[in-house]
Amino acid sequence: MSIQDIIEGKKQWRAHMARVKALPPDHQIVYKEMQGYLFKVGPVSLSDGTLLPGIVDFFEEGVAEGKGVLELIGTDVAAFCDDLIKDSPTYADAYQESMSGEPGAARK
Repeated sequence: MSIQDIIEGKKQWRAHMARVKALPPDHQIVYKEMQGYLFKVGPVSLSDGTLLPGIVDFFEEGVAEGKGVLELIGTDVAAFCDDLIKDSPTYADAYQESMSGEPGAARK
């Protein structure tokens, strides 16, 4: 990754966060909760840069239609996020697969 790539990535992230800050306060709060959850769960597809902007697109469309954030996603943020990434492998999945062949991996 070149310095130019890093600079471009920062520009894109700042533009993304400006879009988030333009959302109504309740949408911003829920977006930040979703972002934190997705960063913790770690879907591999998060790094391709389309999931989080897609959520902002979805929220912007909902705001334009006059819908509240709970009308868009429901009351369970984690369940909504899990549904978004249900077919995406996570880093936890990759780690578990890498450990499955080693002795003691099934210990709890």
